[in-house]
Amino acid sequence: MNPSTALGRVLVDELVRSGVRDVVLSPGSRSAALALALHAGDARGDLRLHVRIDERSAGFLALGLAKGSHHPVVVVTTSGTAAANLYPAVLEASHARVPLIALTADRPSELRGTEANQTTDQVKLYGAAVRAYVEIAAPEVVPASSAAWRAAVARVVDAARTGGPVQLNVTFREPLVPSPEDVAAPLPDALAGRPVGAPWRAPAPETPLLPTVLPLGPRTVVVAGDDSGPAARILAQEADWPLLAEPSSGARNGTHPIATYRLLLGLPELADRIERVVVFGHPTLSRPISRLLSRDDVEVVAVGSAPYTDPGNRLAAAYPAVRVEGSDGLGWLEEWRRADAATLAALEELVLERAPLNPWQVARSVSRAVGPYGLLVVGSSNPVRDLDLMAVPYPVGERRMVMSNRGLAGIDGVVSTAIGAALARPRSAALAYLGDLTFLHDSNGLVIGPDEPRPDLTFVVASDDGGSIFSTLEQGDTSYAEAFERVFATPTRVDLGQLCAAMGVAHVVVESVDALDAVLADTARGIRVVEARIGRADRREADLKIVAAARLH
Repeated sequence: MNPSTALGRVLVDELVRSGVRDVVLSPGSRSAALALALHAGDARGDLRLHVRIDERSAGFLALGLAKGSHHPVVVVTTSGTAAANLYPAVLEASHARVPLIALTADRPSELRGTEANQTTDQVKLYGAAVRAYVEIAAPEVVPASSAAWRAAVARVVDAARTGGPVQLNVTFREPLVPSPEDVAAPLPDALAGRPVGAPWRAPAPETPLLPTVLPLGPRTVVVAGDDSGPAARILAQEADWPLLAEPSSGARNGTHPIATYRLLLGLPELADRIERVVVFGHPTLSRPISRLLSRDDVEVVAVGSAPYTDPGNRLAAAYPAVRVEGSDGLGWLEEWRRADAATLAALEELVLERAPLNPWQVARSVSRAVGPYGLLVVGSSNPVRDLDLMAVPYPVGERRMVMSNRGLAGIDGVVSTAIGAALARPRSAALAYLGDLTFLHDSNGLVIGPDEPRPDLTFVVASDDGGSIFSTLEQGDTSYAEAFERVFATPTRVDLGQLCAAMGVAHVVVESVDALDAVLADTARGIRVVEARIGRADRREADLKIVAAARLH
């Protein structure tokens, strides 16, 4: 057995032993030993292999698989620009703390700096974005033991489990494929792993966190950012504090979330009386929250692990876990609830009873369509913000997952992320809600080979032919009207139906709430795209009216 074949098989074997169940592969020559070992592992049922021709799409597919499963997922590339194309997904994984393993095949180290084909310096290619960098040098001969290779895999998987991406850079020498007699040959006994399929290093047991007791008294709100989990909701319920939860927090259920918090933070009668904020997760969605966390008259307490969201450098304390002893009373919470109910009623009258179809109606319909145990992946820009206002309340215990790439909040890779998340949760009815530019940006994600796993997934595309979020920001002021369409709105005039036809994906257009609801009620198989056509000419004016809808009662 040649050294490259032995190395590829040992690495795949140890990844499986370490609990990796999904691997994404982009084809290449230098990674051939890994590709063949992965194909064999998939055939045996040891792992599930996903092949994609575009490495950027492959990276985000792996990201979605990891987010959906909460387990490390490996993405494999060949050398050169192939490895560089993983960088956007690696950055998102870093800021969102997703266990993504970038396994980059490389040329032997002596070729670096020689201008050899497809050879660049891949050492620490992703810089500070990864939690660890591990390199395995190309072996000259098959070693007497696989201990060093297996220990390297153990270090990589352990680092990924702490929350974040890792790079495993592996150099391979020719020959890159096995000889005919070695194709079906088992690993030599000298390269075998631990007995009975055990990993080289057993994972460290989780240590229970001892929560710090937060004192009652200060007028407190709980902010639940992206991926907060249920701890934020539980604290808010125990203390009877208002819960300001983003849609992808995993905490926006139960009785304490304030749906219109973003608008209510504009009311001095409520916002100015906040004395303390307890922050979970990674809140990035709204400027009112950022301003709240930057106030010098508010005590900011973070819960969880570093790094913490601290835009104003005001963080006063951080704890791994917190609890309270009893309730703070219902008075403060009821003030927020009354204002929320009044504002929500005004908001619904303003946007839900309008014709034709508008983005807030689309967001409400999508939110209603997510059933128990369902999955919703939301794109950045306006869709996640519209959902933030219009999401329907969900009961506790129905295990819905609402997910968004809020690590760096880019529009790239959302199609692939959604497909990965849906593949990770095959028993979930899966939806994705995104804008047309976000959809187009990653339309390569729909290029899926005939032998690849495909999820049942409906994409709802809020189609307004452009980037309408900019009309709600400073750039949308009339002072910049002459340049706005070309350099901010960026219309494309792409026919989404023809694009989907080229990809072999079902496509339907809806232009009313009833039509959208009817399509979403139909549980179709496979991937389909629902294009909800909306306008954007009045987006800035409508947003100003929405902000003005905030009221106390």
